[in-house]
Amino acid sequence: MTTREGSLEPPKRHPLDWENPDFYDEPKLFAEMERVFDICHGCRRCVNLCTAFPSLFDLIDDGPTGELDGVDKQKFWEVTDRCYLCDMCFMTKCPYVPPHPWNVDFPHLMLRAKAVKHKKGDIPFRDKLLSSTDAVGKLASIPVVAQTFNAVNKSPVARKLMDNMLGIHAERKLPDYDSHKFRSNAQPNASHVVRDAARSPGKVAIYATCYVNYNEPGIGHDLLKILDHNEIPVRLVEKEACCGMPKLELGDLAGVKELKEKNIPPLARLAKEGYAILTAVPSCTLMYKQELPLMFPQDEDVKAVAEAMFDPFEYLMLRNRDGLLKTKFTKPLGNVSYHVPCHLRVQNIGQKTRELLQMIPGTKVNVVERCSGHDGTWGVKSEHFAESMKIGKPVFKQMAAAAPDYISSDCAIAARHIEQGMAEQGIGNATGKKAQKQHPLTLVRIAYGLD
Repeated sequence: MTTREGSLEPPKRHPLDWENPDFYDEPKLFAEMERVFDICHGCRRCVNLCTAFPSLFDLIDDGPTGELDGVDKQKFWEVTDRCYLCDMCFMTKCPYVPPHPWNVDFPHLMLRAKAVKHKKGDIPFRDKLLSSTDAVGKLASIPVVAQTFNAVNKSPVARKLMDNMLGIHAERKLPDYDSHKFRSNAQPNASHVVRDAARSPGKVAIYATCYVNYNEPGIGHDLLKILDHNEIPVRLVEKEACCGMPKLELGDLAGVKELKEKNIPPLARLAKEGYAILTAVPSCTLMYKQELPLMFPQDEDVKAVAEAMFDPFEYLMLRNRDGLLKTKFTKPLGNVSYHVPCHLRVQNIGQKTRELLQMIPGTKVNVVERCSGHDGTWGVKSEHFAESMKIGKPVFKQMAAAAPDYISSDCAIAARHIEQGMAEQGIGNATGKKAQKQHPLTLVRIAYGLD
């Protein structure tokens, strides 16, 4: 075996062989975990990324031999449970990712382990509930029901019961549900002339995402206003379901396939008609750009959707390069502390949100490029809440350091987590004024002077 350290080639992921029966063979899984964990033990560059790696290294260091052979393999599950599939170790830290011959893909190994657990039925009801975003969202956003849900989520007594019975931490602030769902109230303007350009399609389809549809529809409305202001014809995706990322993080790969079969046909039709498909949640964009193509590498419709899928700021900056973005901003934003989510970083598109925000006169952007610690549903769970706040503490401090007028993140739940962490740890704006939490799309809408 080669002893070459590192690789000069860019990271390259292999397709996920998830339909092969060997993928779910537990002894074979443990053999691969042992191979990869031993490489990690000898390297330890990822120790500061999340709690999965310190957990692994503690198991080794506290064992009878001080090596991996002294660790009970059943304790490998403790490492799996602490991985939230952010992909940052693969993209930024590990020197042994493919095409290196050692072929280390730690996140996809953890995904395989989660899939084995799911196949065995070792999944609590809480986790199944949290991954059913469409089902919960449809119920919780019904008028009257939404008010009840929101009241329960803010009741200390009810939250204590949820903590004890479901394992949803009582102190985690949860997003409200909105009875005015985005898809029911959106008014996309398709009347503009299509102006295709070298780098950007001239018409857009919006894939709303569960979070925008049920929790913060204002994000979607702001995106529509920005596109309308730039005279880009827009439509909504004809029908949509959850992108599948919560199911992926649970290891429910069959559930991911079911959602893929609902979503891909209408999305593929739009892609083939020349639409740019925009999603305002980085995890959803990543699901279509990376995870589904790796799960279904031979599916031409999946490939077509991946090529047509854009982060909103990626698309807007391409329009700017094509000379088609309006850059007359009428309102300065002052100091903006902007957090780059992990699932946006691993898309390898650069900091397009920062680039656009910095175009706004009278605006200074403080960029924080570090994991916030919330990580999908991971930071909601009782057993991980304290760790999520600990991981986020450096981010809370860095976000507050610039005395911001606004705190913002493309990941809306990361922004909520940061806002909660800053408040609970007494980290405030140095001027004494509380910074407003706003999505970057909302900030652009404000800067354009749009109502």
